[in-house]
Amino acid sequence: MKMIIGASSFASPLPELEKEVKSVELYIPKLRLYDGSKLIKERVDELRDILSTCDVTTTMHAPYYGDSLNYPKELMVDTAHMDPIQWHLMEESIGLASEFGCSVLVVHPGKISGDREKSFRSMVRNLKKLSKKANDCGVILGLENKEGTDPTNLCCTVDEHLRAINDVGSPDLRATFDIGHANLTCKGDAYKLRDFVGKLNGHTVHVHVHDNNGVFAQSYFGDLHGAPGEGNIDFSVLQELSFNGVYNLEVFSMDAVRKGKRMLENL
Repeated sequence: MKMIIGASSFASPLPELEKEVKSVELYIPKLRLYDGSKLIKERVDELRDILSTCDVTTTMHAPYYGDSLNYPKELMVDTAHMDPIQWHLMEESIGLASEFGCSVLVVHPGKISGDREKSFRSMVRNLKKLSKKANDCGVILGLENKEGTDPTNLCCTVDEHLRAINDVGSPDLRATFDIGHANLTCKGDAYKLRDFVGKLNGHTVHVHVHDNNGVFAQSYFGDLHGAPGEGNIDFSVLQELSFNGVYNLEVFSMDAVRKGKRMLENL
């Protein structure tokens, strides 16, 4: 298995990440690029200048529906129920990903509001439109699987995740495999997780790596984003994915990045 080890920009400033990893996922909600829902050109210019001095490749994480108190409410996006502001945010993210040369823009599936199937179909329609925009900008969208411990999430199971990708039917939308979310959906069962990974083989364009205990918790539905080794995930299952690309450590500190890097290198 060949891989590019990366880390999310919420772990540390870019110059620090550059010392440890070869790729950085630019996490839009916390990059200070926005004042409310308005993009600040000067901050975009500052980020461009920083990237020009860093020897890393980049991916990007688009705004999403964040239910934590720290998530900026003005950057909320539910891909199943999008208003004009949310459309503008997503199209802006695609444009930024293109401008910064990001290989992938990670997008979240939508939320269930009322009828599940109606929410799913609405999400698919919206993702089709976003995929066309991505095609125009030369960007690949990576639809992320979400944690099944939150009953309002779409695309938690591998079957629904793949159904969404197949229904969109665009080469510009593929899968971001989040092993932490999959572990929660599989309730910490290693055999179910292995089956999840096997079904995604060949559909993946990006990977998120972090650990948890596979069980619901009051904080973030158990989605702890711990360093590998802090939960119960057997990360050797990643070898079944046969994916050559960015394995992005979605963790919160440089110590966690270094710990995750050692684990991935040992694979």
